[in-house]
Amino acid sequence: MDSARTRLTWLLIAIVGALTVCPVVMLVLGSFSEGLTAFGHFTVDKYVQAYTDPGFFEVMVNTTIFVLASSLLSTVLAIFLAYLNTRTDIPFKFLFKIISIIPMMIPHLLFTVSWALLLNPSNGLINLGLKEVFSLDSAPLNIYSMWGMILVEGLLDLPIAYLIIAPAMASFDVALEESSRVCGAGTWRTLLRITLPVLRPAILAAFILGVVRSLASFAVPSVIGMPGRVHVLATYLYEMIATGFATDYGKAAAVGMSVLVASVTLIIVYRALTAESEKYVTISSRGFRPSVIELGKARMPLFGLVSLLSFVLIVLPVAVLIYTSLVPYSMVPSAKAFSMMSLKHWTDVLNDPISLLSLKNSLFLAVVGATLGVILSIFVAYVIVKVKTRAAGVLESLSYLSFSFPGIVIGVGFMWFFVQTPLYATIWALLLGYIATYLPYGIRPMSSAFVQIHSHLEESSLVCGASPLTTMRRIIVPLLIPGIVSGWILMASMFVRELTLSVVLSRPGTEVLAVQILRFSEDGLWGKLSALGIVMILISTTLVVMATLVGNRFKAAQG
Repeated sequence: MDSARTRLTWLLIAIVGALTVCPVVMLVLGSFSEGLTAFGHFTVDKYVQAYTDPGFFEVMVNTTIFVLASSLLSTVLAIFLAYLNTRTDIPFKFLFKIISIIPMMIPHLLFTVSWALLLNPSNGLINLGLKEVFSLDSAPLNIYSMWGMILVEGLLDLPIAYLIIAPAMASFDVALEESSRVCGAGTWRTLLRITLPVLRPAILAAFILGVVRSLASFAVPSVIGMPGRVHVLATYLYEMIATGFATDYGKAAAVGMSVLVASVTLIIVYRALTAESEKYVTISSRGFRPSVIELGKARMPLFGLVSLLSFVLIVLPVAVLIYTSLVPYSMVPSAKAFSMMSLKHWTDVLNDPISLLSLKNSLFLAVVGATLGVILSIFVAYVIVKVKTRAAGVLESLSYLSFSFPGIVIGVGFMWFFVQTPLYATIWALLLGYIATYLPYGIRPMSSAFVQIHSHLEESSLVCGASPLTTMRRIIVPLLIPGIVSGWILMASMFVRELTLSVVLSRPGTEVLAVQILRFSEDGLWGKLSALGIVMILISTTLVVMATLVGNRFKAAQG
């Protein structure tokens, strides 16, 4: 039994290592190579070209402002919402659960596009309305700017920041705040001097994770930044490899190395802060209940503010896409606009060969990729949970390594990797890239399920003469069904909406939904984009709802 587990562990280390380490190694080697066709001819010229480029300094400044400001915005909003939800008597607290979960059903690309539809200076719906109401000659707002990027990215990262800060806020011991008030401090002073300092690890963890996510973000910089000529590292890399006649993958790899190092470093800091936050747990007993602060006259205004934020995060993006997919061109909602609605954009999309091909490819990647990913996740999770060896620890580290990889950067690494093989420019390159990038999303639910299966079941099967593989197939896998279904649906939904890796690896004939939507955005075909975007949201939402139902059913069965 031990020898079989050892062989399985080392086989999985080889497979997962090939998926996660190989593209990083190829990225490093590629950064020292003259080009894709001259791999192995090593030089440092690409680093010299990359870091002496006059435009590189401006890109770095823009990137720094973008990631820090958007992370600060998402963290401040998360603190505000978490405090209202856990510490005050604000009504309808179910809204906070909606804010933290529902936005995850809307792909980042479509959320970003919806804001471009609202605030672009030429025909944004809000700008058209303001010009009409106030008789303005020009649009008062321009989303294609740094502030527009910061706003949209901050809203996108808000749910994740909230999910980190809210539990820490809820576990804060009321005795500390009561002691502060007994000593004469008011609510604001107690918040600033007691509550927030104790929550510092969770707040910093949320901020750092926001920096990592915005550093890896491509949807916002491409849809909002590129039209406004506000370039950050993600779009700088994209233009280097996907536009123009002389693509330079060596230079892209050299720039990507700095992004990769920064991202990995930030992830290490994030994990350290997350571990440190356990030292700040202040719940003193099972009967703990956090104190509730009465908001008084501010109760309903604050509830109105939270309702507005819920509308902006959830209702508005989808409503704008549906409306735009039905009107012939961008126009302010009116009786005339509603009379001109038709399904023309939907018909055009459903008759467009490339759009249909992208839908077919995305569904293929979702079904086949998620199936293969879950099968691999089952074996990896089994070793991580059940095999307590150093090799199992190495496998765990390798399997979660891709969490720290920015998509477009690791896409360049995969490009260097696949160009040396027959897989280059095929759907199989995307399939392997997806599985490698999103493997942790399959392993996590599998690991949770394995923890609940007692080792005696496996041992009893082996004692009765069954082989390890038969034991896995006949005993363990049936007990994992809820976790398998949840993991499959989670991975499939990620594959349907994947953008950053796809823009690098996708080639004619291997287009996917996100890439086709991005092309529509670049061409200003908002109606077609909206129609195809609604299709993506429907697929993604269906998968997420199915995952939630399976999870709730499993919990009910366990209860």
